[in-house]
Amino acid sequence: MTRAAPALAAALLLSACGGGRYAPVSDWPVRIGKPYQVRGTTYTPAADPAYDMLGYASWYGSESGKRTANGERFRAKAISGAHTTLPLPSYVEVTALDTGRTILLRVNDRGPFAAGRIIDLSRGAAQELGIRPQGQVAVRVRVVDPPERDRARLRAGKPAAPRPDASPAVVANLRAQLDTGRRALGLTP
Repeated sequence: MTRAAPALAAALLLSACGGGRYAPVSDWPVRIGKPYQVRGTTYTPAADPAYDMLGYASWYGSESGKRTANGERFRAKAISGAHTTLPLPSYVEVTALDTGRTILLRVNDRGPFAAGRIIDLSRGAAQELGIRPQGQVAVRVRVVDPPERDRARLRAGKPAAPRPDASPAVVANLRAQLDTGRRALGLTP
């Protein structure tokens, strides 16, 4: 029995590596990363606990099984997202400005690299937010520090506890701020 113990330990260690191709789904270590360029634009990752932005979100899902920027396996049905500069992983609240629906998601990938978009959502996150049919919607994204039970559910690919929807008055205010910002940039609302 004692000669089998080292072999068993080695087998367990190798099975935990997932074949060495993907990093385990974990909140540690948090990766910030060095500045990088995509299509001529430089992105500088940084911790930003006060991050609170208005912009547009889209969703992606055909990449299921590929490696995310932090090394995890991308799971299209999970409640996750991609951001250009937030640490990996980060937790954000996303509110759809057409409905006020709010969800919590785990950022574990880089993107979007399209003008005007501030976050890409997994197919599961888009489903939870109720925006899958639209493809692209106006959103508010803000960094949050959720309780461990919500973090654990998101690491497992499941939705976190429901968040309260934004009131119609809050949604109207956020949409007005987004429209004002777009007009200031010379874009149509």
